[in-house]
Amino acid sequence: MDKMTLLPEEYEQILLIKRDLHMHPEVSKSEYRTTGVIREFLEKLPGVELLETGIPTGVLARIAGDGSGTEIALRADIDALSQTEQYESPWKSLNKGVMHACGHDFHTASLLGAALILTRMKAQGKLSNTVDLIFQPAEEGTTGAKALIDAGLFDRIHPRAIFGLHNWPSVDAGKIVLHEGALMSAKRNMTILIKGRGGHGSMPHLNVDPIVCAAAVIQALQTVVSRNTNPLDAVVLSIGRIEGGSPVNRVADQVEMNATIRSLSNDALKRGIERTEAIVSNTAAAYECEWEIIWEEFIPAVMNLPEMAEYAKTAAAAADPAGLTDAPPSLASEDFALYGRKVPSWFFWVGSRTGGEPVEELHRPRFHTDDRAMRQAAQLYAAAASLFVKN
Repeated sequence: MDKMTLLPEEYEQILLIKRDLHMHPEVSKSEYRTTGVIREFLEKLPGVELLETGIPTGVLARIAGDGSGTEIALRADIDALSQTEQYESPWKSLNKGVMHACGHDFHTASLLGAALILTRMKAQGKLSNTVDLIFQPAEEGTTGAKALIDAGLFDRIHPRAIFGLHNWPSVDAGKIVLHEGALMSAKRNMTILIKGRGGHGSMPHLNVDPIVCAAAVIQALQTVVSRNTNPLDAVVLSIGRIEGGSPVNRVADQVEMNATIRSLSNDALKRGIERTEAIVSNTAAAYECEWEIIWEEFIPAVMNLPEMAEYAKTAAAAADPAGLTDAPPSLASEDFALYGRKVPSWFFWVGSRTGGEPVEELHRPRFHTDDRAMRQAAQLYAAAASLFVKN
């Protein structure tokens, strides 16, 4: 099968877009300029209809097929991170303290490349499927997919399947990762509050010290992974921030911690959450403190369904038959999983590391992508959308 080819002049277009977005990154829910860039690009393409998203940022568009096929959705995320870029390039971030450290600019430009391929196919009378293009905001906080769905996304579009992808910096550019089953983890983030009773540091017997309690909670939570969940299930519990305290002569009133728990197994995650609550409540009681856990939205695991595997393989082979590979799953999470609760889904990884370079993982200040891989990513998006056959 011939691969869906992104023409050289089309690649140059999306490369310019990618570099522009990289220089002007925007954090979750603030992607107004990015939204404008995407809309302006799509408005110039014949056969693209812009739809309302129902939320302030992000773009939803449709390319209508000839009516003989079905409806397929493609999703890319568009937001950046609050992080200072340390990788030197001519298109280094101009927004202080913000960078595309996860490659969402790569994803956005690649989906725009797919739009170029698909509209060209439409003009040639070769597009049977209708294709929905979802440029999703706020993935980094894993809130954007839910916001779109709650705003009526699936009242506006009715896809039979949805495909997404993520660049993967531990895999060389030129490779497409096909992994059936759990690919990225389920997670819940939390804020833990330990509430004591502050007072003068010289009178500990009159105070209830939440810092001592918080230290015990952190130590005890390590047993959730080591002693409370099956060692064959991948589970991670990390405390990412702890804040509390006062001048040296005063005991604090409260300590606040932010944490995440995640697993490739939904059952293991449930068990971990139960033990977290028990440990925090009982440790707090032992130290005569009050406590509260504020749980954020549950994000399920990204599951690549067996019934979607053959379609995914066909699309990947059409995009680049020499590039197919597999890789171990990751405990990073993706709110793409929420779409999979509505329609059958498949999530690809596209290698983005320049061969021979050291790996700079996602969310690192020197993270960068080999942008030659965008050609492959655009072709993969287009193939996934156009080759899917309804049952």
